[in-house]
Amino acid sequence: MGRPEAAAVAIQAWWRGTLVRRTLLLAALSACVIQRWWRRAQAGRLAARRWAALREHTLREGAAVRLQAWVRMWRVRLRYSRLLHAARIIQLYWRWHNCQTRGVIQGNYDIKENQLNLHLEISLGSQVCKIHQSTPLPIKQTQDL
Repeated sequence: MGRPEAAAVAIQAWWRGTLVRRTLLLAALSACVIQRWWRRAQAGRLAARRWAALREHTLREGAAVRLQAWVRMWRVRLRYSRLLHAARIIQLYWRWHNCQTRGVIQGNYDIKENQLNLHLEISLGSQVCKIHQSTPLPIKQTQDL
């Protein structure tokens, strides 16, 4: 081979190498674009799964919190109801004790014509005092007008 042929072969080799390198560079860039797209798609799917798991966890956690709050409220109301019942029993016995030691006043009244009739019964333990009283009412007669 002569010098011009060797130069042509060298130029052709350089050109083919340039074309191969360009093709390889384009293939590498295309592969890089595809990989980026794939990784972004995978990350999006992973994020969607994470959000779904977080929503499900939040719903379950919220349900558990509501259930716990309901049970606590029910227990507090039950305890309050028991304490209220105990207080009522204590009040009942205390009132009964006071009535036995202090006494009870019972009575009724009626008004007939121009007179107030009062009937009282006062109990002090075992002692009973009955009072019957009639009091005239200062009502003007229709004839006085």
